[in-house]
Amino acid sequence: MTSRAEPVCTIADVNASTTPSPDPHDLLILLEVSRSGRFITAGQTLGLNHTTVSRRIAALESALGGRVLSRSAGGWELTELGRRASRAAEDVERAMNGILRSDGPVDPIAGVVRISSTDGFSGFVIAPAVAQLRRRHPRLSVEIENVTRRALQHRSGLDMEVVVGEPQVHRAEAIRLGEYALGMYASREYLDEFGTPATIDDLAGHPLVYFVDSMLQVDDLDAPRRLVPGMQDSLSSTNVFVHVEATRVGAGIGFLPCFLADGHPDLIRILPEDFDERLPYWLVLRADSLRQPAVAAVADALRRRTAQVQTQLLGGSGARE
Repeated sequence: MTSRAEPVCTIADVNASTTPSPDPHDLLILLEVSRSGRFITAGQTLGLNHTTVSRRIAALESALGGRVLSRSAGGWELTELGRRASRAAEDVERAMNGILRSDGPVDPIAGVVRISSTDGFSGFVIAPAVAQLRRRHPRLSVEIENVTRRALQHRSGLDMEVVVGEPQVHRAEAIRLGEYALGMYASREYLDEFGTPATIDDLAGHPLVYFVDSMLQVDDLDAPRRLVPGMQDSLSSTNVFVHVEATRVGAGIGFLPCFLADGHPDLIRILPEDFDERLPYWLVLRADSLRQPAVAAVADALRRRTAQVQTQLLGGSGARE
């Protein structure tokens, strides 16, 4: 009588039976860390402490068999494995939202979108674009960090950046939004007191209202100091709205975005033929960000708003004489 052989249990079978599956809750924690770039911020959003977030990420990495996050200068960045896990987490998030809001269709344009942008673009383009978008999608929230700098190579905690000048970035989407003009402006009172410069040479010795030279990170914004090195720094600031107000009260001659200065009748543009600097605005996003409906909707709203106000961005007529 032939005996039936017992099935052989291999090491691979044991490993397969004992390897834990990733916990959906851990995937959602990873998703929040990828959006904020920080354990503490993710924990605050989820109602967890930093230690718990760290422990659950470690458990997820153990289940997946590899690192899902790597440390960068700006915070935590997703690895390739982390990006795959994050896409799965988005599916989990959508399914959970569907369960919690079973009374009707779920609006996918919801949650927090974090943007880094210049002051002027934030006020003139982003604010009205988001206000209009939120009328249709009230569960959307947008956070803006105002800074004028080059595009980051790692944008932990940010969904998108708006920068001046063409960005040199890797593993990112870069979208040209449009361009804007800058010109020299002075208040009527200032010109009455000190005279109206008729040539570039006449500007030498006049006080300049502009960015703090030592903190200026965008080379394309160096026009006034490059073209008129004889102007003396008067009131310098990292905030363009301070430039406008300082120029209005006579602190000096300001090199200002035309779309902000032209809205003040007390400001007079000086030597427009000589000073008509044109610079582009670019939108930079992580390569996978546009897969998120909220991020894609905000990006589209910014493109539309920029196109609508392109004439104002270029200083009224929008064309050089």
